Amino acid sequence: MSAKSPSITLNNGVQLPVIGLGVFQSPPAETAGAVEAAIATGYRLIDTAAAYANEREVGEGLRRSGVGRDEVFIETKVWISDYGYDATLHAFDKNARKLGVDQLDLLLLHQPLPSAFDRTLEAYRALEKLLADGRVRAIGVSNFMPEHLERLLSSASVVPAVNQIEVHPFFQQKALQRVHAKHGITTQAWSPIGGITAYRGLEKNSFADPKLLEIAREHEKSAAQVMLRWHLQHGRSAIPKSVKPARIAENFAVLDFELTREQLAAIDALDTGVRGGPEPETITLESYGRPIPEA
Repeated sequence: MSAKSPSITLNNGVQLPVIGLGVFQSPPAETAGAVEAAIATGYRLIDTAAAYANEREVGEGLRRSGVGRDEVFIETKVWISDYGYDATLHAFDKNARKLGVDQLDLLLLHQPLPSAFDRTLEAYRALEKLLADGRVRAIGVSNFMPEHLERLLSSASVVPAVNQIEVHPFFQQKALQRVHAKHGITTQAWSPIGGITAYRGLEKNSFADPKLLEIAREHEKSAAQVMLRWHLQHGRSAIPKSVKPARIAENFAVLDFELTREQLAAIDALDTGVRGGPEPETITLESYGRPIPEA
């Protein structure tokens, strides 16, 4: 990994860069350019998903960057429609072909699917097989709550390396993060700068919060940079998303300052417990199932 991009050691020894580019809701036509700009800036982690419908463009951006495949950490996710042992093995083939790679660095189950959790367990068994075969370097989950993790861990052979969840100053999921720490699971934050609080029109907007703006002024940084630094100092990986080169560069420029203990505590105190994204229990095949196209 680039020296510019510090990393976290996962529970199987794989190195996960702390800051990555997320491409959720990134239009396919703008995704390749965003990935290319991010890699040129110094990012060495790109996060996508089958359900985002832009894996091909992520692969194109990777190729256009001119940076070797072994220098960039690529993670993607299996959608609930492809859960089940054989279906998930095939989902990997679709992921890899669209991305134009032979091996994935991290493959996640995108949602717990509690309404059909037997399919989730079979999907995770397929991830374990892909890991054993060397087709993926690490496996994990996304949006799993404590009860989902406990059910998974009761039958899994491999502890997930990562749980990617909504974490920002206004929704911190501290109890879930304690479960992660207990089992050696790395927390990776989606919507790490609270973008969801802005586009969902929630009562609290992270970009306008007086305390975050005050801390930002003290460091001559933006509120977004302060939030990303908060994640890093708490040992999390974060995947802010943007397709704008200037914003992509701003989000990466968080390695040259440090928040004080008092500032970290002040941000910790902003937690409202209000989730911005959907409740995991509401993600069902009936409501959200849709076929993922072949490669």
